[in-house]
Amino acid sequence: MNLVSSRFDSTGESATDKPLGRTSSYTRRETRLAALNKQEQDSTAKDYKKMYAEALHENAKLKSRLQESKQELAKIRSKLEKVTQRHDTISERSSVLESEKREKQALEKRVSDMEEELKVLTELKSDNQRLKDENGALIRVISKLSK
Repeated sequence: MNLVSSRFDSTGESATDKPLGRTSSYTRRETRLAALNKQEQDSTAKDYKKMYAEALHENAKLKSRLQESKQELAKIRSKLEKVTQRHDTISERSSVLESEKREKQALEKRVSDMEEELKVLTELKSDNQRLKDENGALIRVISKLSK
């Protein structure tokens, strides 16, 4: 038993297997770690590829939205320009209408002034005719008195 007990230690491994066992367990451990690292690298590489694809997809969506926004902005600017032109046209029309109103008021005032002058002229004509008639009557009276 001495032989048997000397060949095995408390772990149950033989003394001759120990260095080989440790070496093989280290090798297996390193192999497992290398495999895990490779899996992590592969998954990381896949993640980067996935992230890159997602970023490209997101960029494409954002570019599409940007293009749509630019088109909408162009439409809005066009509408704004049309409204501004209409407003300018309306402003021009209103200023023309305002000047026409002033002209109309000036003409109406002139017409009323002329009507007043016409009334005065008519009164002056009638006064003139009355004075002519009186003058004729006075001349006749003087002529009768002179005879």
